[in-house]
Amino acid sequence: MRKIGLSLILMITFTCFSQNKQILYNFNSVPQSMMVNPGSDVKYNWFVGIPLLSGISVNVGSSGFSVYDLFANDGVDFNTKLRNVVFATSKKDLVSINEQVEIFSGGFKLGDWQSSEYVSFGMYQEANFLTYIPKDFAILVLDGNKDYLGKVFDLSDLSFRGELLSVFHLGYHKKVDEKLVLGGRMKIYSSIFNVSSTANSGYFYTNQGTSSIYDQVISANVLVNTSGILNTSGISKADILKKTLLGGNLGLGFDLGLTYYPKENLQFTASLLDIGFIGHTKETKSYRYKGYYKYVGLTPDFNPDINIDFLDEFRKAIPLDTLKTKFTTWRPIKLNTSIQYSFGDGRSSGCSCTSDNENKYPNAIGAQLFVMSMPRIPLMALTAYYRREIFDSLEMKATYTIDTFSAKNVGLGLSTTLGKVNFYLLADNLLEYRDVSKANSLSFQMGLNIIVPNKITPD
Repeated sequence: MRKIGLSLILMITFTCFSQNKQILYNFNSVPQSMMVNPGSDVKYNWFVGIPLLSGISVNVGSSGFSVYDLFANDGVDFNTKLRNVVFATSKKDLVSINEQVEIFSGGFKLGDWQSSEYVSFGMYQEANFLTYIPKDFAILVLDGNKDYLGKVFDLSDLSFRGELLSVFHLGYHKKVDEKLVLGGRMKIYSSIFNVSSTANSGYFYTNQGTSSIYDQVISANVLVNTSGILNTSGISKADILKKTLLGGNLGLGFDLGLTYYPKENLQFTASLLDIGFIGHTKETKSYRYKGYYKYVGLTPDFNPDINIDFLDEFRKAIPLDTLKTKFTTWRPIKLNTSIQYSFGDGRSSGCSCTSDNENKYPNAIGAQLFVMSMPRIPLMALTAYYRREIFDSLEMKATYTIDTFSAKNVGLGLSTTLGKVNFYLLADNLLEYRDVSKANSLSFQMGLNIIVPNKITPD
């Protein structure tokens, strides 16, 4: 039963926030690049996203194990695989999923086609799930504590969060001069549901006293906060729609970004995303285990299923309190920065969707750094990339990324604009597509937009 319980923990863990979009970042022929840098140097006259199809992305990552590690058909006993996974992980290993669907989006220039000011707007739905591997909990479920006398099991290993929300946004950017573009974006968050438990503390250990007497000590301060449809009597489509359309727990945030050209063919970009919070005041419920309990007995085995007296005493010493209190969650802040060198014979793209500088140089190489705040240590990724304008209507970006999940992440993005229709397809970790069960991370993005480019002035 213990092994079954642990299997469920790991399965929930695996199917339960990495949000690095290194292929999309600075890929300015795609309008959605403004979502990862509101200061992107784009030059559309206006664009509109095809509703529900303009931006679809999924990003999955696991730094501790893959599906193959548990379920490979290799003749190895499942219990052996389970133990190998548990003991190969650490409290720093994590699993995450990020999913986004753009409901609608658009943007237009303020003034005539020569204007240097631009407004963009839209709404998207986002789901995030993150959990660190609870190694000490897994060892207790797998082996119990009998063979771990004196070991302190850390209750702070329990750290997870999940959410479903919608985001309304309004952005503005301005080309200050030929070298500098500045941009910002305001956001209103509407939380549909949220569950989080990221600041737990406590310990559990067993010591042998005199003769066959054992001391077991539990000190716990564990808090799980929930809000939204998790706490309603029934989940209806109308309730979800209401919370999606600003009827949920609300929050505010903003993005900042810039593009700077020290030289005509040398570019520097930076952005800070999701600097904000959500205040959870409606349909909130929190669960807290807090207290101290010391058990003296003849057996070191921590098994509440067969020790009724122990369980009753434990419940009295460390009760489960259900609270209805307000709480605040902060958005995971994301930093992007890049440097790019452009080169090649100059030519003007018929689309004129990117900057004047990029139209002059069909090739570019660059490097990008991504950092995201996390409950423990920041998530980081370093990307080298090559961008190429293959034809007037087709652009390619190839990336190589080293991050928490993989040191061999090769990605490829394609963006084509035929007439006024823009289609893009971006995929990550291509080397793992031969057997995705072995992949520690996968990322996929695609979308359709209608673009009206700038007029092209004669030389």
